[in-house]
Amino acid sequence: MFNNLFKTAISLIFKPANTWNELGKKQSDDHEKFLLGFVYPIIGLVTLSAFLGILLTRKVFDLQIALKESLVALFSVFGGFFLASWLINEVLRVVFHREPNYKLCQRFTGYSSSLLYCLNIVLSLIPEFFFLRLFVLYTIYMVWEGAVPYIDIKESEQLKFVSITTLIIIATPWIIEFILGWLMPGLRL
Repeated sequence: MFNNLFKTAISLIFKPANTWNELGKKQSDDHEKFLLGFVYPIIGLVTLSAFLGILLTRKVFDLQIALKESLVALFSVFGGFFLASWLINEVLRVVFHREPNYKLCQRFTGYSSSLLYCLNIVLSLIPEFFFLRLFVLYTIYMVWEGAVPYIDIKESEQLKFVSITTLIIIATPWIIEFILGWLMPGLRL
């Protein structure tokens, strides 16, 4: 299970054009297989890395902070995934006048967010590499490469789709994390 997950994520990050074409051919695959084989395990890894990151990088062992941080990571990534999928589905319906297809939008959001998930894992375990946050901008290219072959966006509308979608994919987990951090005082020391 994890072998396929890592292959797909690495392939999307390093060869997005080829990978999106391959994924576009497999769109009819079972949606539950995508959720159970890709999204949920990677969200679990993000949550686990947030928990371990606090325990391993702090000088004082603080289980309470580690649990809070892992819950924030879980809810921000999980909620961000579902909220972004819903928003992208609505954007396709309202802005691009397409038939709603929530499952397609979930797959697109999950695959497009693979770099964000990997960065969350690395930065949770090695927070000194904060400069890696700049690579979030690479998501623009990943979405660009997937817009035409996977979502079947017209090339004339590709720039507008990529701009809106990338903003949604990057912003939704961050907004949820910000709100949860604000609601849980004492999380950041």
